[in-house]
Amino acid sequence: MTGNSSAVLRVAGRPVGRYVTRPELPARLSPRPYLHPVTTLAGTVVTELSPADHTHHLGVGVAVPDVEGHNFWGGRTFVRDQGPTELDNHGSQRHTAFQLRDPDGFVEELRWVAGGADLLRERRTVAATELTDDAWALDLTFSLTNVTSGPLSIGSPATNGRPGAAYGGFFWRARKESRAPDVFTPDKEGEAEVHGRSADWLALAGSTWTLVFAGATDDTRRDPWFVRTEEYPGVGSSLAHDERLPIPPGGTVVRRVVTVVADGRLDRNVAAALVRKAVGP
Repeated sequence: MTGNSSAVLRVAGRPVGRYVTRPELPARLSPRPYLHPVTTLAGTVVTELSPADHTHHLGVGVAVPDVEGHNFWGGRTFVRDQGPTELDNHGSQRHTAFQLRDPDGFVEELRWVAGGADLLRERRTVAATELTDDAWALDLTFSLTNVTSGPLSIGSPATNGRPGAAYGGFFWRARKESRAPDVFTPDKEGEAEVHGRSADWLALAGSTWTLVFAGATDDTRRDPWFVRTEEYPGVGSSLAHDERLPIPPGGTVVRRVVTVVADGRLDRNVAAALVRKAVGP
């Protein structure tokens, strides 16, 4: 990896992602480190950065719209009985240090800061692994620790009164094409069938690429998937789906998502096999 403000992620010597640690962004976008561009092994870009439809969508990363009322997602905040509202409540994730930096991954320390105070400390681990000649895996783990003297809770627009909008946590803004991508899980297909439901893995298939997202811990697998295909292509794992997620002082929340990044349009059997190879049975 090279550079002070960004790092290049490589698989078998080939660059597959750029990680930006200190982006220069307006406060309204909730500045935070992100991966973009992320590519298949053949070089197809499968992320978007600040697209016109949602300028606060920043490739691949961790974003939460409500940490004790502070917005670490970017854009407007959903206010109960009021709707999406412009508020001066945006936080930022600040890169502190790399504990480890290798060509195929890193371990990073971050501070989640809002209102002039540290709310959370994060340890983020990212690793890239070759699976086949046509597929590799991005393994991302984040651990959020409450560093305040009181309890914190994580919420979402859904817990604040907007049904179906339980976004917040790991999030991947995918490549937008002329045709919406297909989406399927081991036993369901289509946005209406997979959104808001838990599944061991979920695949998003574009014109010449497929992303397969898999929860790699029991807690992560219990989190329902947040899925968009028609409005825009994006997939996330919901930390706060039905109710707020409390974090006591000194408490830690850990989630791990492994994403298979493949050339071509995969079917269920191939997707499942690659997940088994990336995550294990």
